[in-house]
Amino acid sequence: MAGAVTDVSTSKVSSTGQPTNYSALTILVTVFFFWGFIAAGNSVFIPFCKHYFHLDQFQSQLIDFAFYLAYYLGALGLFAYGAFGGNDPVAKMGYKKSIVFGLLFSAIGAGVMIIAVSNNAFIGMLLGLFVVALGFSLQQTAANPFAITLGDPATGAGRINLGGGINSFGTAIGPIVVAIALFGSTAAITDDKIASLGLDKVMILYSAVGLLFLSAAALFWFSKKVPSGVSTEKTEKSNKAFFALVIMTVLLIVMFAPVFQSYTTDVETLTKEALNSLETYRLGWLFGALSVVVISLMIIKSRASKKPEGWGAMQYPQLVLGMLAIFVYVGVEVAIVSNFGELLHKPAFGGYKASEVAPFISMYWGSLMIGRWTGSLAAFNLKPGIRKVLMFVVPLIAFGVVLGVNAVSQYDIRPLLFYVLLVLVQIAAFVFTKNKPVKTLLVFGVLGIIMMLIGIFTTGNVAVYAFMSGGLFCSIMWPAIFNLSLAGLGKYTTQGSAFLVMMILGGAVLPPMQGKIADYLQSGSTVEGFGIHMSYWLPVAAFAYITFFAFYVNKLLKKQGIDYDAAV
Repeated sequence: MAGAVTDVSTSKVSSTGQPTNYSALTILVTVFFFWGFIAAGNSVFIPFCKHYFHLDQFQSQLIDFAFYLAYYLGALGLFAYGAFGGNDPVAKMGYKKSIVFGLLFSAIGAGVMIIAVSNNAFIGMLLGLFVVALGFSLQQTAANPFAITLGDPATGAGRINLGGGINSFGTAIGPIVVAIALFGSTAAITDDKIASLGLDKVMILYSAVGLLFLSAAALFWFSKKVPSGVSTEKTEKSNKAFFALVIMTVLLIVMFAPVFQSYTTDVETLTKEALNSLETYRLGWLFGALSVVVISLMIIKSRASKKPEGWGAMQYPQLVLGMLAIFVYVGVEVAIVSNFGELLHKPAFGGYKASEVAPFISMYWGSLMIGRWTGSLAAFNLKPGIRKVLMFVVPLIAFGVVLGVNAVSQYDIRPLLFYVLLVLVQIAAFVFTKNKPVKTLLVFGVLGIIMMLIGIFTTGNVAVYAFMSGGLFCSIMWPAIFNLSLAGLGKYTTQGSAFLVMMILGGAVLPPMQGKIADYLQSGSTVEGFGIHMSYWLPVAAFAYITFFAFYVNKLLKKQGIDYDAAV
């Protein structure tokens, strides 16, 4: 999440002495919880749908594709309105109405899910998740700047960090709640029995979710303590940026269409040769989609740097490279965990049943909470001695919270206990980087690479812990990339933030790509689990780009007279 806009030469924002509207802030952070709860719950929903609907790994990843594609299209639609209308639609409606409308969209999506489930239609369920996330895109566009306006701008980052902590708590308990909702209890359920389970529990789950969305919308709408957040400020037109994004979108549709045309293929009826051909066909188009994003952004960077008129925020190279970094970051964060359940199912990695993977997925998302709680300490004016103590205590408390949630849910937490060693590695990284964005992103990117490589070249608990630790090292990447990408943008900061949110699209591209790599590699191997294991080379590549971004953007900013780490 993006923080407050700072003066990079002093790392300060102007203090107004405005008191924090805690009543409105308390209501606001509920939407942060929803984002984390639903997104993390998908990680359990994916293996359930794979077994129930007899999907291959790629097909199961369409859940993430539908969910994160909605973020991109929703943000693109809002930008298009502003690009031609001259008014930011969120600012025009006001933050309060925007969040209410977003919640109502999400409630409609929950209704679509219920209808689809009642008709046993997987495609309809994807549509429901798409509409839920479409509402989330509007909520997220409004909620981050809204949090800053609810008090003194100098403490705005602290309020967003609070929202991030609540969001991470939602990601930690989401897999547990969804697992209980689907399986009824924590008692072992064999994979063979999953296909015979009725979808009535999914209907109950999304009925409850829909009611929560409606309740939150009503709470916002009728609360007199929540300000409207309306702004009449005109936005600068950026037609070149808009048309470039439209062209990229069309090309992405061209690349994805052949892949989804093959969705209905019954892979169980194919010969090995036909299956290999299908996997090659799908994988080629998916790599084409990734190439579209990378090449489009590089062309935009080149042209906008030479002739900035009409490009708006895209004239700044740190933003365009940051867009790709956010794309990669969201993609890898989701891809690691979305394919994690399938990995844990293999004998070399524990042979866990689909109903038993929830604690591991919960710990992955909990790892994000551990890192974000620790990183949020920088938002408070603490004495150096107290800060050092809390840097050790807070992550261990967060680790205990995740263990406690699993223990209360009657899951066996013994396989998770030694994970504390990796939490200590993260603590050491925080101490070493001293919360400096460039240094932190660089070190955490390198650690991400190392852990993914350890996971690839080992099996058993070592590999499981290594892959799970991806959450620890992804935890601080969102705010670090945001801050570095927006540094020096001035009046283009809000527009640049919208472009970055748009790149949540990575969560729609990289997870199915990793799933397809797994299917492709497995089709040519007789070793069970080889495909899903080796598919984690994709996260290695993703962490490598993020590490490069941290190194290169630091040089870019220094050329512009901005030494970000020195300012911090």
